[in-house]
Amino acid sequence: PAEDTYLFVDALTQDTAFLKELEPLVSLEIGAGTGVVSTHLSRALGRRMAHFATDVNTRAAEISKATATENGVESMEVVVGDLATGLHHRLSGKVDVLLFNPPYVPTPPEEVGSQGIEASWAGGIDGREVIDRFLPLVPDLLSDKGQLYLVLVQENRPDDVCSILGKAGLAGSCVLEKRARNELLSVWR
Repeated sequence: PAEDTYLFVDALTQDTAFLKELEPLVSLEIGAGTGVVSTHLSRALGRRMAHFATDVNTRAAEISKATATENGVESMEVVVGDLATGLHHRLSGKVDVLLFNPPYVPTPPEEVGSQGIEASWAGGIDGREVIDRFLPLVPDLLSDKGQLYLVLVQENRPDDVCSILGKAGLAGSCVLEKRARNELLSVWR
């Protein structure tokens, strides 16, 4: 895991009391990678939740499942797929905690869309290509009490992301931010 993963875990740790009050039943992590974030959430909130995770990379999905299992989280279902593919219809309107550490690094557009390791960082123009495909899914996935946690960097234009979600009736604010080398990382809820 890298700085963004640690910041994500720190933000969820900071929000643990808030999340426990929600009494969430379902979580979904898009682009789970190592599975550290979902595993942390499960251990922090208790194991009676149903946890789901996706990743476009088959090896990352295997590692996510192994991380969960090795840490006593048996209730995590990991699906290989793009964004919420394979789970969208099943989880529509049911996700209480939605997690996404997207590929946010600004890159040439042709680097976006692979299933290799570069899929974990290559975000295209302004680092927004995958984020912009994800945003329309959010209102449909979230339950009435659902909360989205999203990692962004300054180049992703977080205020614009919040404005897009605001048009769907969702409010957003920065939960935690940190400078890591040349990036200003932030987690938004």
